[in-house]
Amino acid sequence: MSPVHETDPRWQAVLARDASAANAFVYAVRTTGLYCPPGSPARPPRRENVEFFDTPEQAEAAGYRPSRHALAGRAQASQAALVTRACQLLDAAASPLPLSHLAAEVGLSPYHFHRLFKRITGLTPKAYGDARRAQRVREQLKPGGSVTDALYEAGFNSNSRFYESSNQRLGMKPLQFRNGGARASIRFALGECSLGDILVAGSTRGICAILLGDDPEQLLRELQDSFPNAELIGADAAFEQWVAQVVGFVEAPGIGLDLPLDVRGTAFQERVWQALRSIEVGATASYAEVARRIGAPTATRAVAQACGANRLAVAIPCHRVVRSDGGLSGYRWGVERKRRLLERER
Repeated sequence: MSPVHETDPRWQAVLARDASAANAFVYAVRTTGLYCPPGSPARPPRRENVEFFDTPEQAEAAGYRPSRHALAGRAQASQAALVTRACQLLDAAASPLPLSHLAAEVGLSPYHFHRLFKRITGLTPKAYGDARRAQRVREQLKPGGSVTDALYEAGFNSNSRFYESSNQRLGMKPLQFRNGGARASIRFALGECSLGDILVAGSTRGICAILLGDDPEQLLRELQDSFPNAELIGADAAFEQWVAQVVGFVEAPGIGLDLPLDVRGTAFQERVWQALRSIEVGATASYAEVARRIGAPTATRAVAQACGANRLAVAIPCHRVVRSDGGLSGYRWGVERKRRLLERER
């Protein structure tokens, strides 16, 4: 227990209903006998009736009961732990795991487990498992290595199953991916927008890069580094229309971007990027909040790394992720651009 002062950052978090501080402390109200997390939507109590505790257990030991919001948060944390356990099983599995097996491992029915997993991660268990095995293929497909060995080591039971979906999983044929995009064609165009120079690139699947910067040559080198052996083709008229849509979206985010995206990342990165796309225009979320949304509350640093690995500026809105105190940091294309994007969206 500790006293409450007007300038206490914990009291300020209560007044701001700061959900990002939920794991730091709880506050108890003497007049109700209840304790709440700082993100509680309830009307803030009088500060003279409030005392803080580091953990819910300490509050309960002092005789307080959990509020409805605290109980809901406890249930969400329990559900997130179940999904985290399922993700760990999928990460470690050498071959696909049946839905019934995963559900039994976490003590839920297949129906409820499937709904819970997709709600928290944004992916179905099958999609998560497929993405995890595709990640292993990326790691195994080194220059000069065997494609067949890489597929089996990653957990695919047959070549045909992977080759049927290789374009979706890698953006190109496995041999092309192994050879740095050899014989793959990527169209691109350079242009300008209010944020500076912009490069837009697309594969057969959709837009695979939206890069911002101050030097067109540097943007092109960045694309070449991603696919050193791919055939880079200057945009044709049809692709120029895509570029115009992207630039229009940068200038006016509220119009949306109705274009196919070629999203390639690890299973974890794709979970993070899916969560980012659920943040509404004009809103922000902290790195810790995104980590909780994907069922990995301790992975704040990994969430920040996934944001930094994003190659689709604005389309995957990593600029909407901020520090827990609301400060701006860690934007791949510069904090000033991040600030301007957020000001424009608001």
